[in-house]
Amino acid sequence: MDRKIKKRLEVLKKKRANLRAQLVTVRKFTDDANELATLEADLAKVVAEIDKLEGGAN
Repeated sequence: MDRKIKKRLEVLKKKRANLRAQLVTVRKFTDDANELATLEADLAKVVAEIDKLEGGAN
């Protein structure tokens, strides 16, 4: 795995952790379904890219 992919994975994993924390907060305190759907979609995109990069690297 080259350095660019490792760095991208590191950034994506931080983003994933941040999005998960935001989702927990939104689920507890918001009535806005659109915000929840947006965060879930963003999280799905990040997880898919992580899987793609990790799968392609092995």
